[in-house]
Amino acid sequence: MKIGRMASPAAIKTAAIFFAFMLHWRATADVPLDSGLAAFRAVTTNLDGSGITIAQSEASLTTNLETWQVNPAAAEKNPSIFTFTSFSGTTNVFPNAIGFESSHADTVAGTFYGIPDGLSTNVARVDTFEADFYVQNYLGTTNSPPNQDSVVNQSFTFGPLDATNQAAVDSAYDNFSVANQTLFISAANNLGNNPVVCAPGTSYDCISVGAYANGTYVNSIGPTSDNGRCKPDITAASPETSFSTPLVSGAATILLQAALRGDGGNDTNGAADMRTIKALLLNGAVKTPDWTNSQSAPLDVRYGAGVLNLLNAYEQLAGGEHHYLSTTQIPQGRAHPPDNTPGQITALSGWDFNTNSSTAADDTINHYYFRPGNGASGSPWAATITLVWNRQLNQTNINNLSLFLYNCAGSNLVLCSTSLVDNVQHIYVPQLPPGRYDLQIWKAGGIPGTNIVSSAEPYALAWGFVSPTLSLTRSGSGSVLAWSVYPAGFSAESTSNLASPVWTNNNLSGARITNGQYFLPLNPINPAEFFRLSSQ
Repeated sequence: MKIGRMASPAAIKTAAIFFAFMLHWRATADVPLDSGLAAFRAVTTNLDGSGITIAQSEASLTTNLETWQVNPAAAEKNPSIFTFTSFSGTTNVFPNAIGFESSHADTVAGTFYGIPDGLSTNVARVDTFEADFYVQNYLGTTNSPPNQDSVVNQSFTFGPLDATNQAAVDSAYDNFSVANQTLFISAANNLGNNPVVCAPGTSYDCISVGAYANGTYVNSIGPTSDNGRCKPDITAASPETSFSTPLVSGAATILLQAALRGDGGNDTNGAADMRTIKALLLNGAVKTPDWTNSQSAPLDVRYGAGVLNLLNAYEQLAGGEHHYLSTTQIPQGRAHPPDNTPGQITALSGWDFNTNSSTAADDTINHYYFRPGNGASGSPWAATITLVWNRQLNQTNINNLSLFLYNCAGSNLVLCSTSLVDNVQHIYVPQLPPGRYDLQIWKAGGIPGTNIVSSAEPYALAWGFVSPTLSLTRSGSGSVLAWSVYPAGFSAESTSNLASPVWTNNNLSGARITNGQYFLPLNPINPAEFFRLSSQ
């Protein structure tokens, strides 16, 4: 990872330090939790970042402050789509006189948009910046970049900062992000460098990225040192955060392309909003076996929402936009059980971009009703729900929004996410019985300027209620197992004894994808076996 240090909160200046570990990493099928790219490409077409402009901000080597550039050839890209900008000038030519090639930048580029390993391999333009220049000339100033880049990858951090300096960095990034509708994807920092997540991966509105390797996290952990917010937001399969970050950047770019071309429905502006993209990515993440959160800490301090899975995020985008079914206003601090609204949202995977508006006297609740069915033989469902909103322009605080999930039978609260400091709320219920449920977006009432920032707050919501099923059918002299590619994060296991089962997937390999289904032929000479789907 490339690392910078904060020198002055007023000027937002950095000095770069190089962290050595120049491994060209490529995700392969044997990574326990991968990015979901192979399955995604098997079920979608022409989603490769086309038409999207992105930026790559790179810190320089300590020994040479001009060594920060991407060599277009390293990513197998046409040099004509690149711009290079630093204190020494701007150029569209490579090689050039304003800087030198960085192996770190090349590897980040290859993972982000390079051919063949990158996720978004056909982006329209790549604006590359020396990180110090980007920070000092655009953040905390009234200057605007020459191009409006939708996604900015930052595989560096400022290293450990005190609370005052971190707050200055966070505010600069959040204000720029909101003013320019720019989604920053920022590294959380590698665990070996510092135990606590570092700026700019601490800003409210960014997506802070950790790394997952060898069955655990290898990134710095949260909460943030200023007020205990949950960061990182998500992890991705990689040996370090320099190269997990561009995986998330590539996934965000693909979702943005899909949203703009209408894969999520007619509201392309809502689908492409940075809050929606963030909500979908977090909600599609796959939980690790040791993942945990709490009512007041919505994300795991090690893994965030889990490990990136592009297929899950895309399928929830493709589920379409569905608005809340009713709104109620309750005197501040009062109970807010389900109301009497009939019906339910039919899409059990989907999203919404909407607004919650409270009053000076009342809290406001937007109600989304769902009825997960009986599934296979009445099996339970897994429910994952993510709410995202921004810290608004030039604001120190955030509006207070929360998530509640009620079982309508008896108005019993299933789970809630009520952090007072995070602008992300997240609910995960691995065993949800079939039934009718009220998903509530709650916003605190009050007078703007006192305990809330504003009466109205736009938000993005993503959800997935899933109950994967496994089928076994005869095929010639053998049998075939089949299950859906969505939701990702499940694999087939077998055992020969249900009395004292030992479940394994050692002999279950070679599944192929056809029409959105995994098909796995079984050896006809195998002894009697029992099968199940298991989350990773």
